[in-house]
Amino acid sequence: MADSPVSVHQGSGTLAQAVLSSAPEGMLIAPAWKRSAAYMLDVVLLTLVLHFLTGQSLLYFLMSYSLVAEGGRYLAGFIVNWILFFSAHYLYFKYTGRAFGRSFAQRGFRIAVVHDNGTLLERHHWGPRAFGKLIYLIPVVGVLWFGMRDFLRGRSKSAEYRTSLDVRNHTVAAVDWSLPSETRLRLR
Repeated sequence: MADSPVSVHQGSGTLAQAVLSSAPEGMLIAPAWKRSAAYMLDVVLLTLVLHFLTGQSLLYFLMSYSLVAEGGRYLAGFIVNWILFFSAHYLYFKYTGRAFGRSFAQRGFRIAVVHDNGTLLERHHWGPRAFGKLIYLIPVVGVLWFGMRDFLRGRSKSAEYRTSLDVRNHTVAAVDWSLPSETRLRLR
């Protein structure tokens, strides 16, 4: 009789276990493209909501740099709109993280932001993490420099598939269904 056509190979664990020594068994790291797509979806949807809540003038004031030279009233409007834009994004990422353990788009893409060992983040971790995400909103430089740098880091095994934001906050973006059952039960 010939050898069986089916063979079982024992691997060295999941990718998360290969790069993170404290990762629980079976935890998978979310791909960088999913993380980027979730962030962009969150930003676009929140910006559209803000745009309509401000009587469709937010984007006009955000992108009209010529208003800076028009006088004090226009300069004040320009600055107030940028403060509104940044603070709304900060509050969105902070409080969706506190309430649900992730943003709405991350939930849709099945991404969970957890500690290196697969446990959920505590409430006090979401503020610094939300503040760190604001750097990607800076026009041109945020996306082209910081965003691309972190996207490439998120794809690199030498960077442990973690962005600079993850390294600063000691977190990892995992696939939610691959987390330990006690973590999944507490994740909303």
